Amino acid sequence: MKFLSPQLHGALDYLAAGALIVLPMLLGLSGIAFWLSVGGGIGLIAYSLLTDYRFGTIKLVSFDVHLLLDLAAGAAFIVAPFALGFDSLTSIYYFVMAAGVIAVVAFTSRAAKA
Repeated sequence: MKFLSPQLHGALDYLAAGALIVLPMLLGLSGIAFWLSVGGGIGLIAYSLLTDYRFGTIKLVSFDVHLLLDLAAGAAFIVAPFALGFDSLTSIYYFVMAAGVIAVVAFTSRAAKA
């Protein structure tokens, strides 16, 4: 069941990027946990601006590649707590963000560009 349009996906991209940048500050994350999230948010903004969809500006990256990058980010956010030894709160944050990213990809329709 794919009920998110590419247009809505694009809006969610920028909302998620903002969350990835702001939430680590609000949660008091530090070190690699802080910078991985902020870097992920900045990276999401960058490849969203390069994506061939309504919210992209340069349109160098296909929407399919964009979705693959989203999945890679989600996978990295699942692995990070184990690989980097994050504490409980930080691990929960990364698992929740990963679940959100993967859910958005799973429910996004690729049928028509918006």
